[in-house]
Amino acid sequence: MGAPLTYSEIWQDCLSLIKTKTSEEEFNKWFQPIVPLDFNGTTLQLKVPNESYVYHIEKNCLNLLRPIICDRFGLNIRLRYIIPQSDAAKGPSSQDGDTSAIRRIVAQSDGANIENPFVIPGIRKLIIDPQLNPKYTLETFVEGDCNRLARSAGKAVAIDPGKTAFNPLYIFGDSGLGKTHLAHAIGMEARQRHPDMRVLYVAMNKFQAQFTSATLRHEINDFINFYQMIDLLIIDDIQELAGKEKTQNAFFNIFNHLQLSGKQLIITSDKPPVELSDINQRLLTRFAWGLSAPLSQPDLETKIKIIRNKASRLGADLSEEVIIFLAESIRANVREIEGALSSLIANATFLGKKITISLAKEVLKIYVQVHRKEITIDSIKQIVCQEMNVDVAAFHSPKRTREIAQARQVAMYLSKQHTKSPLTAIGAAIGDKNHATVLHACKAISNLMETDRVFRAQVEEIERKVLAQ
Repeated sequence: MGAPLTYSEIWQDCLSLIKTKTSEEEFNKWFQPIVPLDFNGTTLQLKVPNESYVYHIEKNCLNLLRPIICDRFGLNIRLRYIIPQSDAAKGPSSQDGDTSAIRRIVAQSDGANIENPFVIPGIRKLIIDPQLNPKYTLETFVEGDCNRLARSAGKAVAIDPGKTAFNPLYIFGDSGLGKTHLAHAIGMEARQRHPDMRVLYVAMNKFQAQFTSATLRHEINDFINFYQMIDLLIIDDIQELAGKEKTQNAFFNIFNHLQLSGKQLIITSDKPPVELSDINQRLLTRFAWGLSAPLSQPDLETKIKIIRNKASRLGADLSEEVIIFLAESIRANVREIEGALSSLIANATFLGKKITISLAKEVLKIYVQVHRKEITIDSIKQIVCQEMNVDVAAFHSPKRTREIAQARQVAMYLSKQHTKSPLTAIGAAIGDKNHATVLHACKAISNLMETDRVFRAQVEEIERKVLAQ
């Protein structure tokens, strides 16, 4: 029996198989330059020319590589990538297709064969995917009384992370009020101002999944040491830490280290610290060390600003009447306001319609709960008389002047549009007319609105006030 193959020979065997399953161009570009450096029975270290090889392999080639490497090196094989010192960074990056924040790192060091990149002294630089969404910025986060404290504190933190009194910055509020947007925005702003800063956003459910994976792999120390290297750590939905005692202990160690090292923490939650349950008291105490900043439901003025901002970003031209109607009618959170507006604009675009109050009403009743008191025929008559300068007594009298007749027709038209009353009831309540008269009035008003812009604007203003009750 011959001598066992060396890891270099086994790797050459792998390359031969890979070559049969890829094009010559792809093989020469992405696989031929890879050089095996070491194999300790479980971890295969591969030297790659630069960081782009790591990401290309992880994203596009693992389905091809995994069965071949596992067949030749063993089922429990782990990959560790090494980048030459001449590149911007050097060290291990990822293993077995795991592209989580812990694995997607490249460390710069003087040594090639690094067993544990997280604790080796002399590491000079750590390049981390911050997991931030670039569309969430402070510019797109609309400020109002409902969020001014949190946004202002977030801006201060982004300017000087770890150096303000807001550490941790604890942002709390109900779902849909912009906590995640603001957290990403602070991270984006900090990275723009401090390009070398190691910023990381992670949702607590992902943090928990990483902790569980690290526990199974006996890599808890690596897990904790990695997070202790972050300069600005953003944890979203901290309330999901409830009841997870071991994860709480790990996070306590991370929190303490970052605090003592002058690093910045940003935490979001749906509750203030004092209302969190099943979380260790020592953590709750630390959450309250910095600033707890609430996000509340937006007021009317803020909702108007949100709608204008969103419409502008979507390239939609909304009249002031429609904007005010939307703001007055929707009492939902920011996320639902933006979602309803997107739906309205999509309907208008795809159906080739102008965005009017009527269209807004039809769309909103499908997508969100529009809050308003019930519209009645009597309330419509009152608003019509007020807006068209018609005396209420004259409106109900037998008089048939042009102004009074048109006011009655407008009242019939709006009553048909916005009440559940049958035509006979509408006619009886407005001039004691029959259903045929009501139908004629509705058609007459509709035709006049199509030909007379001034009249159309007047009716739409009356309609807005009817709907805004």
